[in-house]
Amino acid sequence: MDKQEIVEKIISNCAVAVIRLEDSNKLIKVVEAIHLGGVNSIEITMTVPNAIEMIKKVCSEFGESVTVGVGSVLNGKMAQEAIDAGAKYVVSPILKEEIIKKAQENHIAVMPGCFTPTEINLAYELGADIIKVFPADVLGINFFKGVKAPMPHLRMMPTGGVNLTNPADWLRAGACAVGVGSALIDKKAIDENNYSLLKSNAELLMSGIKNYYSNKSK
Repeated sequence: MDKQEIVEKIISNCAVAVIRLEDSNKLIKVVEAIHLGGVNSIEITMTVPNAIEMIKKVCSEFGESVTVGVGSVLNGKMAQEAIDAGAKYVVSPILKEEIIKKAQENHIAVMPGCFTPTEINLAYELGADIIKVFPADVLGINFFKGVKAPMPHLRMMPTGGVNLTNPADWLRAGACAVGVGSALIDKKAIDENNYSLLKSNAELLMSGIKNYYSNKSK
C-alpha cells in the first residue's frame, strides 16, 4: 500500500482502535475481536509491552485485512523502529517535525497530536496526513466546528472523548475519522477474556458510523 491508500483506508473505515494493553499476549485476540466487529484500522501504542515485536506479529497474522499503525510515538527513532516492524502509519500525542519527516522518508502516513488551531495548521503545513486532535475531550465537539469553519481543508481525528455512541457527533462536526481507546478496548472484558464483548463494542461503534453516512446520503 502506498501512503494515499493507507490514508483512504483509515478514512473509509472511519475509526481507529487505539490499543493499550498491559498483557501483550492478549493482543492478537483483541485485534481479532474488533476486526470481526468491523474495525480494521489498528493503532498499537508504544506503551504495549514488546510493542515492536507485537506490530510484526499482528502484521504477519492479519496481512492487509488490518491496517496496522503505531501510536504514542515520541521521536524519530521510535517511528523508524515501528515502521521497520511493519507499521503503515505513525501516530503521536505531540507535534514534532522529526516524526513527520521520518514518516515522509518512509512514504507512510503520519498523524501528529495537536491541541490548538496554530498547532493544527502547522502540522498541516509540515505535511501531516491526518491531524490527531488530543485530548479531544478537553476541547469538545464545538472546537472541531470552530476550527473547520475557516480551515475546511483540514483532516482532523479526535482521540479522547470518543465513545461507542457519539462518533456521528464528531463526524458531523468535521472529523474525518475518530480514534477510540478505552471505550472500545474494555479493560475488564480483556481481563476476563471476554473477547465477544469487544466484538460487540466494535459492532456498536461501526453501526453508528454507518447510520451517520446512510442518513447523510439521503
